[in-house]
Amino acid sequence: MPIDPHRPTEDSWSDAIVDDPAVTKGIDPRPGAVVSGPVPPRSAPDKRLPLLWRAFSASALIMVVAAVALAVTPVTIHAPIALGQLAIVVGGLVLMLLANLWVLRRVLAPVRRLTASIGKIDPDKPGERIVDIGPYGPDVGAFTDAFNEMLDRLEHERRESVRVALAAQEGERRRLAAELHDEIGQTLTAAAIQIEHAADTGHDSPDDLRRIADTVRGSLDEVRRIARELRPEALDDLGLVNALISLCSRLASQGDLRIERRLERPPDLAPELELVIYRVAQESLTNVIRHSGASLATVALGVEGQNLTLSVVDDGHGLPADLPVHTAGISGMRERARLVHGTLEITSRPGQGTTVRLELPLEGADAGPA
Repeated sequence: MPIDPHRPTEDSWSDAIVDDPAVTKGIDPRPGAVVSGPVPPRSAPDKRLPLLWRAFSASALIMVVAAVALAVTPVTIHAPIALGQLAIVVGGLVLMLLANLWVLRRVLAPVRRLTASIGKIDPDKPGERIVDIGPYGPDVGAFTDAFNEMLDRLEHERRESVRVALAAQEGERRRLAAELHDEIGQTLTAAAIQIEHAADTGHDSPDDLRRIADTVRGSLDEVRRIARELRPEALDDLGLVNALISLCSRLASQGDLRIERRLERPPDLAPELELVIYRVAQESLTNVIRHSGASLATVALGVEGQNLTLSVVDDGHGLPADLPVHTAGISGMRERARLVHGTLEITSRPGQGTTVRLELPLEGADAGPA
């Protein structure tokens, strides 16, 4: 996004930042303005020297002036130094320091204004950008450009993450609605028909009642299955390792996939970390069953250095080359990893399977075999 911190104005000592609505009307904002909405076009590049050379030139000028003053003034220094001579030396030194402070303050004014402008940026108000910090050199301008571009990238990533999260949420709701309607709804409807038939005919034989009870019991089992998918009760009741064992056994029983487990018992983890590990393993194994065509998958959990690692490796045909970057499943796993300061890597080669590796920072890990 174009920005305009180049408007030539008189140097100002004020660090105040203003939200100037006049920018959107084509009026130049004051130095240090942070604005939202359309950004004015960039003005001509500033011809000032970089801050390093400006500060060096200012200090060199002060030293040259001091040297000239020593050369042209009839000041002599004796050893030991006299009190009057000491006063002259101290006074000259104080003047040089004050002059150097004044010059450096003028030279570094753009940095102070830029720092104040950065502090004004509100993450909850997207679209705010640093538009004008007054006169400055190319290095401050480059930093301003880089900061605004970073804001662009962060806002784009946030919008994309929210979009993917909402899409995944809506997809999960549609799946649950379909299961409730197609399976539980039909089962309960059948049970209601059987009850009505028994009531109309006046038959209350034990066999009819058992069939109705079996139908209702099947619906309850479906409700429990959906509840386990929404919140794995094994994670709360049995712990992470046993929950992963239960997950692997349950998924392996649903198809022809053989799942090997290499699980080490980690140290005590926060509930959110355990949930992230479980969900990544669940999503990875579900993808293996649905899409990979694999016959073997390996789930490994262990501690490597200061990281807790989870890996899911399969021998399937790998990910397609044209797989969209922001698929709901992969983006959801990456987002979960980011929330707990972890990293997720997915490596795949056609015909050689896929590896999903989750790394979470961990300190003081003492793991043993599960």
